[in-house]
Amino acid sequence: MADAFLVPGPRDVAGPGRFLWWLVVSQKWRIALGAALGTIWMVSLAVPPYVLSRAIDDGLVGGDANALALWAAAGFAVAVAIAGSGIARHRVMTKVRMDAADRVIRVTVHRSVSLGNSLARTLGAGEVTTIGTADMQVIAQSLTITGPGVGAVIAYLVVAVVLLSISPLLALVVLAGVPLIIGAIVPLLHRIQQRGKGYREDQGALTERLADILTGLRVLNGLGGKQRYAARFHRESRALIAKGEHVGAVASWVDALAAGLPMLFLALVTWLAARMTAAQAISVGDLVAIYGYTAMLVVPVGFLIEGGSGIARARISAARVVQLLRLSNEHDTEGTSDAPESAAVLRDPDSCVAVEPGLLTALACATPADGVVIVDRLGRFALSDARWGNARLDAVELDSVRARILVADNDSHLFAGSVREIVAGRHHCDDERIRVAIHTAAADDIVAALPRGLDAVVGPDGHNLSGGQRQRLRLARALYAAPEVLLAVEPTSAVDAHTEARIVTRLVTARRGATTVLASTSPTVLHRAHRVYYVVDGRVAATGTHRRLLDTEPGYHRLVTRGTASPALR
Repeated sequence: MADAFLVPGPRDVAGPGRFLWWLVVSQKWRIALGAALGTIWMVSLAVPPYVLSRAIDDGLVGGDANALALWAAAGFAVAVAIAGSGIARHRVMTKVRMDAADRVIRVTVHRSVSLGNSLARTLGAGEVTTIGTADMQVIAQSLTITGPGVGAVIAYLVVAVVLLSISPLLALVVLAGVPLIIGAIVPLLHRIQQRGKGYREDQGALTERLADILTGLRVLNGLGGKQRYAARFHRESRALIAKGEHVGAVASWVDALAAGLPMLFLALVTWLAARMTAAQAISVGDLVAIYGYTAMLVVPVGFLIEGGSGIARARISAARVVQLLRLSNEHDTEGTSDAPESAAVLRDPDSCVAVEPGLLTALACATPADGVVIVDRLGRFALSDARWGNARLDAVELDSVRARILVADNDSHLFAGSVREIVAGRHHCDDERIRVAIHTAAADDIVAALPRGLDAVVGPDGHNLSGGQRQRLRLARALYAAPEVLLAVEPTSAVDAHTEARIVTRLVTARRGATTVLASTSPTVLHRAHRVYYVVDGRVAATGTHRRLLDTEPGYHRLVTRGTASPALR
């Protein structure tokens, strides 16, 4: 496996070839060992024909039993050496393949995490999934050429030199024949790369479609659209299969020629050698040796052709990986400004929202999407001119922003794990604090209903929980982090009125003295806020307390009461 996590530099992602080379140099000593073992194994395959020829000429033809026994023992030793070097080569190349796969996955995950929500605006989940599965395997498999591939070239040269000592004509045929065989297949490798590129793009798009269907399966069931989307996915799958068959057709020709051309070449060399033996230009032992050498060349030639096909496919996959690694994070900055030393006002000039430190601020937006947009700007999840104290928010080091400002929304992912791990998130687990956060989020009933309490396992994205339970666990996780600034979007939209009242009351107590911003049109939330911003068309239309806005802003009154006033909240 990868000994250390190395991030590719700018040169390493200049193109697919550079990325594949980075994978090679990242484990150069292991690959060098694989090349050495591959060379020993390949060259060893050329020894049995020589041993056999000596056994025939010296032992059988010469009538020397001792020589025959000696060469037979030598043949056995060579067979053991071939088996041992072959096993060692295979073990090393397996490690090379696993190391390359591990590095591709790690750099992909590392870049995906660093891109954050910028990734979703450029690449879909299906494309990233395909990179981490199919592309990873193709790239890893291509690196096996570094071992037997090097050995194949050296073995080819060794056989050519040996044949030169037997017959210059046969050596010339071998030296010219093998390149011609490989040259005949190169155009097909280019076609594989061209057709494979389009197939790979469609594969990523189809995986993205599948991810969308699985994500919205519950909604599709409710709307009765599951069968329609399934039929659409089926049609696109059939189209992708057809494209895959076109790629496979070319690949099948490569495989056929890789097996057939060396056999034809072997027949040609054997025919020439037989004629030379009949003319007594070479001995019978030399004929057997030449046949063995030429037959042995089938192995390295096959490796070279297979490796060339693998590299052609790997370049397509590496291009997709490079595309991901070269994406830039729109939030990356060099940290030209320092974060405020203490709590400071958070301003969004685009909407005129100014969040005072230590207060509970509510955003009552006539269009719910405006609340999400404003929170994204204040949390630095969208490009804006937002300011934090005297500094531009996007000029502050991102780690400092993330450590002190937390955005909690209803789309945030719940990773699979125990309730304890989900609530603690990236922080150290403290059962007492976890229970307090769960109580504040009115999620005690969730823990009580699960058989193992805090140790109960929650599935990916909380699929075994209801919508309201997932929402309360997300809120508990945000509260456990205890950020300096908490920005939450509709944190109580999926719970009933009584549960909402408990959450708001406990939230106000738990966050007393801390900065909290809630985007909500719930009267229960707005009533407890210190300041309410009434937002229309993305900008603040009025500011004040909930009571004052109810009395002075008809639009606000209609928004939060749905046309029916609630005296208890006024």
